[in-house]
Amino acid sequence: MPALLYEKRDGVAYLTFNRPEVHNAWNPELMVRLADAWKDLSEDDGARVAIITGAGDKAFSVGADLGHLIPVLTGAREPKDEWDDRVRADRSLTPYGLLRGIPMYKPVIAAVNGFCLAGGMELLQGTDIRIAAEHAEFGLSEAKRALVPAGGSMVRLARQVPFTKAMEILLTGDRIPAQEAYRIGLVNYVVPAVEVMPLAEKFAATLAANGPLAVRKIKEAVLRTSGLPLKEAYAIEMECAADVMKSDDAKEGPRAFMEKRPPRYTGR
Repeated sequence: MPALLYEKRDGVAYLTFNRPEVHNAWNPELMVRLADAWKDLSEDDGARVAIITGAGDKAFSVGADLGHLIPVLTGAREPKDEWDDRVRADRSLTPYGLLRGIPMYKPVIAAVNGFCLAGGMELLQGTDIRIAAEHAEFGLSEAKRALVPAGGSMVRLARQVPFTKAMEILLTGDRIPAQEAYRIGLVNYVVPAVEVMPLAEKFAATLAANGPLAVRKIKEAVLRTSGLPLKEAYAIEMECAADVMKSDDAKEGPRAFMEKRPPRYTGR
């Protein structure tokens, strides 16, 4: 079985980390497949939203496999197969897999079914709507191993949760339970494990039914304006709004509402 399962149904792309025996740790194969999946998602007009989760009931992901992925990246181990070769040769695969600094404007929903640690939590910060199981735990353990969470967390986390909580998580390396993650705004909902995927799919269906260009441009505006002065941010907002207002979908949405029928959006 591949280390990452990737399929698309009804406008929804499903990405599933598929190494439950090691808490869905990322080996070179998984990292390469993950980056390839994000690139395919961004280019496929038929896929409007993604759900990312982990196989099994114990872990979303604990991040990089310290015995396989990290040694290849540091040069401590020589490549042994095509996956090792690709991840060593193309250093953009890792940030792309982590949704770090790439233009992913389609919405991504995280269905967190267990441990969400290290790189798993770094990737989480690149998602838009986050559903966690009651038994899920979150943490960035890198400092405990004399490493740093350079997959985006040193930049993104303090922009997404209160500064003091971000620093506690980053500096201690300790885990927090799902309810604490909810309290500080790291996740949207905490539900029983059996309800995680159904709720994620409910959100996915809602987003897939909305105007696809409007959804992408909303996310694009939010990401591109982060941290900018208002004058610059408003200019980007108007640029995104103009792209939507001249689209066929912007005509179809109000027309369908007035005609009391479901809209037929094309993303154009």
